[in-house]
Amino acid sequence: MRMRARCRCAWTGAADSCGMASDANRAESQRIVEITLDEGSVVRWSPAIDHERKVAIYDLLQCNRFAPVGDYRGPYGLHLSIEENRVVFEIRAGAGGSVLGKVTLPTSGLRRVIKDYFTVCDSYFDAIKRAPPSRIEALDMGRRALHDEGAERLRAELGGKVDVDFDTARRLFTLVCLLHVRG
Repeated sequence: MRMRARCRCAWTGAADSCGMASDANRAESQRIVEITLDEGSVVRWSPAIDHERKVAIYDLLQCNRFAPVGDYRGPYGLHLSIEENRVVFEIRAGAGGSVLGKVTLPTSGLRRVIKDYFTVCDSYFDAIKRAPPSRIEALDMGRRALHDEGAERLRAELGGKVDVDFDTARRLFTLVCLLHVRG
């Protein structure tokens, strides 16, 4: 699964809605230009889940801030996988480039919010079929709140290793969740 895109906001040269730095060169270099998910970690998804994956990747590639701590120059390729209860962020030099480094995060800090997120998502998708609009809206608000919580936890776990903005963390959290989908 390989997707590539160019960040719209890198062309503006000014701060915009995605929160990128106003310096176009910095925006162009401190970002993800390609993202792949480990084929061994993923299962065959339903069409709805596959759509979520595509949307998350597309949105992430359109606008993101990804700045690994250290002497690295982007833009970056990113390969996500799960290895021995750890989420692995393999950072590469651009699209298809060589590996610059790896950031591994224990899944223990994210496990509860991922489980809760899946539970609420299942309830939400069931509710869409037969529940009144007020119930659907309440579940959607809960789903969004858990997604935000997961993004904040992911940012905290990445702290001191990779600087990401909130929207980038939200989209990365979506992809980390998808790596946890089993059958």
